[in-house]
Amino acid sequence: MIADDDRCPCGGGAYGTCCGPVHAGAAAPTAEALMRSRYSAFALGLAEHLRRSWSRTTRPGALELDDGTTWRRLQIVDTARGGEDDATGVVEFRAAFRSPEGAGVLRERSRFVREDGRWVYLDGELLDR
Repeated sequence: MIADDDRCPCGGGAYGTCCGPVHAGAAAPTAEALMRSRYSAFALGLAEHLRRSWSRTTRPGALELDDGTTWRRLQIVDTARGGEDDATGVVEFRAAFRSPEGAGVLRERSRFVREDGRWVYLDGELLDR
């Protein structure tokens, strides 16, 4: 497990003041903050956070994380809306990883919406690398 004073996998500072509170159940203040928490959840193997932060309209019935993938770095490319007063938001990111097949980069434009006042992941469009 990760300690509060360890560097957060998303690169946003100390885990205890970055993604840790969102993983513990606090509402993410912005779409970008939720996206960062989801990246960190993939890196830490927190499947329950991923399910909980996924829109009930698009959430898969089951979610299996790939233990062989190591998430190495997150880069936020662009954001549109997704602030504290918005109902929707878009976050484009690049996530570097290493898998048994080798190194790679996942690039996605993710859409977020509010459900019951909380940001959730709606869906994403994979972009060319």
